[in-house]
Amino acid sequence: MSQRNLDKAALRGEPSYVWRAGQERRLQMIVDAAGERIRGIILENGCGVGMYVEHLAPFNGIITGLEYDFERAADAGSRSPRIMNAAGEQLPFPSNSFDLILSHEVIEHVQNDAAAIREMVRVLKPGGRATIFVPNRGYPFETHGIYWRGKYRFGNIPLVNYLPRKWRDKLAPHVEVYTRRDMAKLFEGLSVKFIERTVVFGAYDNIIARLGLAGKILRWAMQFLEKTPLKVFGLSHFWVVEKN
Repeated sequence: MSQRNLDKAALRGEPSYVWRAGQERRLQMIVDAAGERIRGIILENGCGVGMYVEHLAPFNGIITGLEYDFERAADAGSRSPRIMNAAGEQLPFPSNSFDLILSHEVIEHVQNDAAAIREMVRVLKPGGRATIFVPNRGYPFETHGIYWRGKYRFGNIPLVNYLPRKWRDKLAPHVEVYTRRDMAKLFEGLSVKFIERTVVFGAYDNIIARLGLAGKILRWAMQFLEKTPLKVFGLSHFWVVEKN
């Protein structure tokens, strides 16, 4: 990967390029949370190259994908008709526009996550829902890599997120990470109610593909842990928020 692409991956994350079991599971979580809204007016806020936009299309809603990175927006637009290039902190839509918003591992990369959350709530219709995935600070690895001695080092770095916030943010200034309290603070003062607030483990598709039956057992074990207090060590928060 070129240095330019490494820098982009650090600052904006890597979108889903291949659709596998992990993405399919998260799609089903979104569909379950959406209910009848899945056939309404939908925004994917931070759509990357448009994988979720494409896989939401069969539900017959009216789907818009918004992406900050121009190249990724152009890639998504080559396959889906409603793709916009804009920032999540200033959504180019009127208030009360959408029945459903998907934000999949996005707000940790924006300049102002509180502003991005306020904008999502603003453009939701009353009764509309936002489904939000963000990285969990309790996960034992920083999946976005770190900056060390002036150079970005990509990969899963252990225990970084367990450091005091000041030290952690020096190692990973390019990406935010959230506790449950951090997430709740983003919604303070907003007219919403919380439908679901949980933590999920990753799909680990590459590992599972190599392990065969053992991999399937591993996947079952990880999903079982989501029903226990050990879910605090999961990969991502999954929140479903409804506008009052």
